[in-house]
Amino acid sequence: MFNLQPNILLARLIVVLLGIPIHEWAHCYAAHLLGDPTPQEQGRLTLNPMTHLDPLGTLLILTTGFGWGKAALVNPHRMYKAPSPRIGMALTALAGPFSNFLQAVVLAAAVKLGVLQLVPASLTAAAGTFFFYAIAINIGLIAFNMLPFPPLDGSRVLAGIAPPPLADFLESLEPIAPLLLLVLLFLLPRMGIDVIGWLITPIYTFLYRILFW
Repeated sequence: MFNLQPNILLARLIVVLLGIPIHEWAHCYAAHLLGDPTPQEQGRLTLNPMTHLDPLGTLLILTTGFGWGKAALVNPHRMYKAPSPRIGMALTALAGPFSNFLQAVVLAAAVKLGVLQLVPASLTAAAGTFFFYAIAINIGLIAFNMLPFPPLDGSRVLAGIAPPPLADFLESLEPIAPLLLLVLLFLLPRMGIDVIGWLITPIYTFLYRILFW
């Protein structure tokens, strides 16, 4: 986890400067397209990394490969172009992970097209490690964010398509979302119950196979 090799740190830095800001910008831009002026009012319709980075989340990505950005501020009730606030929120939530998928596709395509053959032989292994980690972190961000637990994107996507009782239940968990995430990420794994790991692994494997089909 705490692998601080220069090429791995560089891959993590690229994700910090591109993957996270583009992810949060995509949320904001999707909301903007649906008619919500909140992101523009908050100054979030920009790709400037400093606008979207969370200090703790950034530090964790650089040191462990896992982290998060500053949550995008949107208001589904102002998304007048969406069929309903829940669908608007679902589309906005989906935009973030989709942006990470597009970044992973570009990186994987570069590898398939032979970009590693363009670097000196002495740097091929390091460049390969860089691309692997840059792709892996983007896939990891997708897999993690699409889990159906508040406050993750997956819960908002699910609430947009689920029957009203389930959507109501998911939204009722929002006030305790940070505590729920703390339990899922740290408490349960110490008890040998790694719910996050069980759910992320098949999603991660599926996405990786798609990219390198």
